[in-house]
Amino acid sequence: MKLTTKGRYAVMAMADLARYSTGRPVALADIAERQEISLSYLEQLFAKLRRGNLVKSVRGPGGGYLLSRHADDIRISDVILAVDEPIKATRCEVGSPKGCMGNNSSRCITHDLWAELSHHIQLFLGSVSLGDVINGRVVSTASPRPAPEQAISNAAD
Repeated sequence: MKLTTKGRYAVMAMADLARYSTGRPVALADIAERQEISLSYLEQLFAKLRRGNLVKSVRGPGGGYLLSRHADDIRISDVILAVDEPIKATRCEVGSPKGCMGNNSSRCITHDLWAELSHHIQLFLGSVSLGDVINGRVVSTASPRPAPEQAISNAAD
């Protein structure tokens, strides 16, 4: 899967906006500072997020950005897709007659594996909201866990 900094930064910035916007606009400069993202890059991302109807801008003194709807109603996949970040693990272009193998229209031997991975990633990102992220409702399973027999022996101690 190819998720570039564009998608990651957009999600980071939107999570920051969701966390720090208490009904008042949040300045991009504040998000840039907290998330250590270039202000000019954020401006480009927020133009796309605004076109995607995920944020709305407020002009003037005290201006900035607000979420266009509640954080629980904005999916991570919405954010990534709004900044033109495709979520795919295959080399193929969706809908293209050209296959993975380049010169001909055949698919590579692992095409179905990567297509299914892309599907699972899309399902996962579509099931997680900004609200889930900022409220700690996304539980990491990537952390090492004790083996079942170790957990049992630890419980017996």
